[in-house]
Amino acid sequence: MADQKARPLLFQEALRKITTTLALKNEEIQNFVCTVKQTLQNLEGNATRVQQDLEAEFSSLYSVLDELKENMVTRIKQERASRIYELQSQLTACTKALESSEELLELANQTLCSAETDSFNQAAKEIKDSVTMAPAFRLSLKPKVSDNMSHLMVDFSPERNMLLALKFLPVPGTPEIQQLECLVCDNNVRVVWTVPEPDSKIDHYILEYRRTNHPGPPRAKEEHPWMVVEGIRDTEYTLTGLRFDTQYMTFRVKACNKAVAGEFSEPITLETSAFLFKLDAASAHQNLRVEELSVEWDATGGKVQDIRKDKNRTGSPMHSPARTAAMSPKRAPSSRGGRDRFTAESYTVLGDLAIEGGQQYWEVRFDRDSKAFAVGVALRSLGRFDQLGKSSASWCLHLNNWLQLSFTAKHNNKARSLEGPVPDRIGVYCNYEEGLLSFYNARTKQLIHTFRSRFTQPVVPAFMVWNGSFSVQTGLQVPSAVQCLQKRNSGTSSSNASLT
Repeated sequence: MADQKARPLLFQEALRKITTTLALKNEEIQNFVCTVKQTLQNLEGNATRVQQDLEAEFSSLYSVLDELKENMVTRIKQERASRIYELQSQLTACTKALESSEELLELANQTLCSAETDSFNQAAKEIKDSVTMAPAFRLSLKPKVSDNMSHLMVDFSPERNMLLALKFLPVPGTPEIQQLECLVCDNNVRVVWTVPEPDSKIDHYILEYRRTNHPGPPRAKEEHPWMVVEGIRDTEYTLTGLRFDTQYMTFRVKACNKAVAGEFSEPITLETSAFLFKLDAASAHQNLRVEELSVEWDATGGKVQDIRKDKNRTGSPMHSPARTAAMSPKRAPSSRGGRDRFTAESYTVLGDLAIEGGQQYWEVRFDRDSKAFAVGVALRSLGRFDQLGKSSASWCLHLNNWLQLSFTAKHNNKARSLEGPVPDRIGVYCNYEEGLLSFYNARTKQLIHTFRSRFTQPVVPAFMVWNGSFSVQTGLQVPSAVQCLQKRNSGTSSSNASLT
């Protein structure tokens, strides 16, 4: 009977696995279909574009040839007109000289036939003087210009051969990203690639990257667009100062020469996991105005009513006028939080994501003029009246600027004074399995304090501010400097035993 009951369960489990496999395969095929459709659409657009570019180039070439032809024809016409003018002028002068010479010749013949000696001598003298001054003897009997126009002839053989040799531009080879040499560290990503063969004509590279939550190949429809980095001269590039708000990043690169770009490389996907959380506005005290990852104290946030009257009440954080703030109406649990809003003097707000394992890191920048500020972690069950560090459910660094400055590490209502300057930016490191909670100067990565504990429940980032403001930076990896310090200090503890 037991075997008979177990068989359906085994079949059900096997069928679930088959169903899961088929669903994943269907999703993969659907993604591929979308990719092919997008490729077809891009192909149509790119083919139309290059054809239009080619026609535009030929039109431009035709325009250059037409303009050159017009200039050269104009030059020939001008040269012809100039020479015709010179020759016609010379021809006119010769015609006039010939007419004058013929008249003198006729006069000379008439004189020779004359019988009168006196008139002959006089006429002969006049004819001699006229011949001496005749235009015919002053003319150059050589044409002023030549009829040769060969100097305006053109040999287009080189240009014709060049045009006949015209081909499509050479496209650079497709690079290949070396995934094993790529590095993700300190919220920086170093991408390294190679080209199939040396190409001195490659001028630069274009790198594109996109955030994604899918580990596989790029999908046709992604939430985040491709980001572009142009003008890369080397075969590697480092993206710095990134905020990792997705689990992965996809990269691709292409080579470009002076004229065209080659094909994109096969994309690779690198894991960019980091601790990414938001502030749970549903948990925030009424006097805290939460916007995204920033919090500002707002004294008018709650309705004023007397909670407790005390003759010795002062204006300290423990006895501030905000103590008279009414408890906010009980809100419906948030999707992540599932808890009530903090009230009374617990000016607290929690992160919306619990730490259940691993090593996590985040940073907070606070206003130095804040009257009070605290940062740390807390159990999700932290009481709505509990202040950070005053119960066993929270650990924090606490800054008090009221009346006199104090900077302490607090846990379970015990405090330890901390020496040194107070940084305006604090890094928080949590190693859940090891029970470590360390605070660092976020700028210098100098260790401020370490709690050593044993987390029996998931913890969440916790913050407190009174008469001030702060902002949180998430999506950060554990800095390598912090990891080195943690390894170095693994055998020692900077925490007070009474605080752990």
